[in-house]
Amino acid sequence: MTASSVEQLRKEGNELFKCGDYQGALTAYTQALDLGATPQDQAILHRNRAACHLKLEDYDKAETEASKVEQMFQILLDPQEKGTEKKQKASQNLVVLAREDAGAEKIFRSNGVQLLQRLLDTGESDLMLAALRTLVGICSEHQSRTVATLSVLGTRRVVSILGVENQAVSLAACHLLHVMFDALKEGVKKGFRGKEGAIIVDPARELKVLISNLLELLTEVGVSGQGRDNALTLLIKVVPRKSPKDPNNSLALWVIDQGLKKILEVGGSVQDAPGELTVTANSRMSASILLSKLFDDLKCDAERENFHRLCENYIKSWFEGHGLAGKLRAIQTVSCLLQGPCDAGNRALELSGVMESVIALCASEQEEEQLVAVEALIHAAGKAKRASFITANGVSLLKDLYKRSEKDSIRIRALVGLCKLGSAGGTDFSMKQFAEGSTLKLAKQCRKWLCNDQIDAGTRRWAVEGLAYLTFDADVKEEFVEDEAALKALFQLSRSEERSVLFAVASALVNCTNSYDYEEPDPKMVELAKYAKQHVPEQHPKDKPSFVRARVKKLLAAGVVSALACMVKTESPVLTSSCRELLSRVFLALVEEAEDRGTVVAQGGGKALLPLALEGTDVGQTKAAQALAKLTITSNPEMTFPGERVYEVVRPLVSLLHLHCSGLQNFEALMALTNLAGISERLRQKILKEKAVPMIEGYMFEEHEMIRRAATECMCNLAMSKEVQDLFEAEGNDRLKLLVLYSGEDDELLQRAAAGGLAMLTSMRPSLCSRIPQVTTHWLEILQALLLNPNQELQHRGAVVVLNMVEASREIASTLMESEVLEILSVLAKGKESPVTRVAAACLGKAVDYGLIKPNQDGE
Repeated sequence: MTASSVEQLRKEGNELFKCGDYQGALTAYTQALDLGATPQDQAILHRNRAACHLKLEDYDKAETEASKVEQMFQILLDPQEKGTEKKQKASQNLVVLAREDAGAEKIFRSNGVQLLQRLLDTGESDLMLAALRTLVGICSEHQSRTVATLSVLGTRRVVSILGVENQAVSLAACHLLHVMFDALKEGVKKGFRGKEGAIIVDPARELKVLISNLLELLTEVGVSGQGRDNALTLLIKVVPRKSPKDPNNSLALWVIDQGLKKILEVGGSVQDAPGELTVTANSRMSASILLSKLFDDLKCDAERENFHRLCENYIKSWFEGHGLAGKLRAIQTVSCLLQGPCDAGNRALELSGVMESVIALCASEQEEEQLVAVEALIHAAGKAKRASFITANGVSLLKDLYKRSEKDSIRIRALVGLCKLGSAGGTDFSMKQFAEGSTLKLAKQCRKWLCNDQIDAGTRRWAVEGLAYLTFDADVKEEFVEDEAALKALFQLSRSEERSVLFAVASALVNCTNSYDYEEPDPKMVELAKYAKQHVPEQHPKDKPSFVRARVKKLLAAGVVSALACMVKTESPVLTSSCRELLSRVFLALVEEAEDRGTVVAQGGGKALLPLALEGTDVGQTKAAQALAKLTITSNPEMTFPGERVYEVVRPLVSLLHLHCSGLQNFEALMALTNLAGISERLRQKILKEKAVPMIEGYMFEEHEMIRRAATECMCNLAMSKEVQDLFEAEGNDRLKLLVLYSGEDDELLQRAAAGGLAMLTSMRPSLCSRIPQVTTHWLEILQALLLNPNQELQHRGAVVVLNMVEASREIASTLMESEVLEILSVLAKGKESPVTRVAAACLGKAVDYGLIKPNQDGE
């Protein structure tokens, strides 16, 4: 056969390969080889055959996977396999396969969404869970697959699964919808996009359709209370802007216009009431949080006024013309607003007849009516001006309810109302609403109810609410921390399903630890206020630091850290940014004393602080970051934050270096980063990645000597990284000059840090040695002072710098040997055996090698 036949078969094989006929291409290449191709052609043909084999193997593997997916669905949809282990294993395999993007794409292309729809239609909880979890994998970070899935299943169908009675299925549906929201908002993040261009996506439209269906679900009859809560949780997560810097709040405005009345309807519903929507104990709080988030998302007065108008119109519509039932719903809605956007709640309270109805219904003989009215009264007493009004008009009524009611549920709420009014003066010792000793009696009764296991968690929550107000009084704090049974009951309740108690628990702990913001008044301003006959707040004698420290130790002994760690893990909208801030404040108070930090770490405090430092209010994040810094300073970071967790600590610590933080926070962050930078190169790279170096350099010029020293120590440890060494070696900067000058400062600790950095840099980068004489004319005096320092550590650092300079260049060595450095080194080399004598001897030995000096008669 001729060479042209071989060439023809090779071209034919190439064409078949391009068309995807790998078997045909393989046959053509084999035939060409059999015809006796040249060595050069043989190499090409063998390579082409290998490519065909790889393609065929991939094809076989894909076919196998497709058949496996088909088999899984056959097992899951087979009525004969009901409840078998085989069916359970098939569902698990399907979920695992969907977690990988390639696996999710395979299921999607194998008609998977339609088959998963059939699983959802079975109504069996296990199969529905498997289907929902598989759909999470299919939709995760993939916009086109998400749109296609919604198109096949129907948005209404997916949202309706939220409302089922089975709690696990409802949660799985909530997770799926959250993933869908993220996919529609962010689009595809992964490299594997599938046929992205084949689907025209309008994310804004799809988002609004999903949100519209969620809003509809809120007021649908037959939806489970858990489902309603999950719908509210989703709206809280996806509707408000992630950051105030984002100028677009159109989604929040759209939800207010389209769904505010529906949210208020859930907030105004009474649990277990006939003819009402099915709600849980957490529903109203979730509605309050959503309303608060929506209100905070508004940018101007016109938008806020529209919000107020819609709320007031809704309340008026129920208050007027619907009889007593309408008034109850209106008052319940006002309570919901007072717990959320309190500005809207306070305006609603001022509507004609609302406050009067609240006072009147407190005297009702019906328990349900009393409950609604007393709760509204409690929430209304939030503002000092209104608290004084209620003190004058409602205290006698609350006292009467507390003493005469036969229902614990009414008595405990009346008690909380009295507690709130009794604490209207806050921590001001001179402003007491009630007679001496009354608050202690109220607190004692709250603790009694809190410790009563026979009362349900929902009612005991109100006892914690009462303590949250009463613990402004230092006498109450002292008695509370002495009561071990009450503390134990408080911590147990914080771990219960009653999530709405979290804020009250956190508030009580903040009060007991005095971790709220308190500024010592200026004595001159106090005198001026007294002269002007203005009220001056007074601190309680038992709020002094010694009492606070004692209370902290008692809380630690009672296991407060474990309770806080459980609260941080809570997956609930009740754990708001404000609640996170309170928890951060408590943690910071617990780690104030170095001796207590080991206990905090041992009980899981380090792990719990990380999420608090990364999410929440700016103040809360800063407090949590400062607590992390304190832990990192006094304990081994690798023990405190094991594994990969130690790398998560860097960002919060770097955030404390910003100028808006206090000097103490800057100092503690620098010390903590110094510890981290000394552990490993990977941690140093993480610090560099967070852009900390420019800020650390800035603090090296700080006037405060402790901050300046901490920054220099941190830079000394960072100097082990190549990138930092490059910064010092770069032309046209004074970084090296600063270290040389600091090595001659009077502050011994600053000297030690700067000299250590200088020794390290001159060891790593010999080129810097020649630049030291150029940065300052006092370089020789500084080195001599280091060598003559009585501190061995400083002597050793100075000697290492001199050795590095001597080894770097004969010219520099000559300059050094012509000065008094030679005499100093000679004395040091003859001293008692130590690291300093060895380095000094090495310097002299190098000078002998250069021929700059001669050895003495003993050859030394």
